[in-house]
Amino acid sequence: MDRQLFALSLGFLACILFTDHAFGADNPPRCAGRARVVTQLAERWGESRRAVGLAGNEAVLELYTSLTTGTFTLIASLPDGRACMVASGDHFELIAPDKPGNPA
Repeated sequence: MDRQLFALSLGFLACILFTDHAFGADNPPRCAGRARVVTQLAERWGESRRAVGLAGNEAVLELYTSLTTGTFTLIASLPDGRACMVASGDHFELIAPDKPGNPA
């Protein structure tokens, strides 16, 4: 169940990313070569990859976090080698999954 919820969440975020891009949003996603993005996340914010999921055939969503600073960044890595920032923020923390049968 947890895996399904995680996959659903990643798919939802991918839909937001691609919908904004398709409708020419005023603030398009910030994109660059994936290697450059990953290097910047590591060097500037100390973030490393903590989770990954496939968003259809369009992108691989990757969650980078720093458990030291609490920052996080969600990127979509595209087939053409670019990575686009979907979201970023503060106060990230890992939580234990709920036990089966507990309501959310």
